Amino acid sequence: MRLLVIFLAGLLVALQYALWLGDKNLFDLHRLTGATEQTRLDSIALQQRNDKLVAEVIDLKEGGETVETLARSQFGFIKKGEVFYQIVGE
Repeated sequence: MRLLVIFLAGLLVALQYALWLGDKNLFDLHRLTGATEQTRLDSIALQQRNDKLVAEVIDLKEGGETVETLARSQFGFIKKGEVFYQIVGE
């Protein structure tokens, strides 16, 4: 009987070691869960960015209003006959 108790106690210690300090322990599980969640959030952000870029490409292919807006905002283009006013803040 005593031998059985010692064997079971040793088995318990071995299983606890594997659970807490072994190759694939609870700490690794927690770390990987956090990394998986961060990767999922990054993926969602990148998908939203890609959707926005696809919409912009489609808009650029279909109409000239977006091209004109981009030219005005990014390159400072103005049409003939327009007067450009720049208001500088204090």
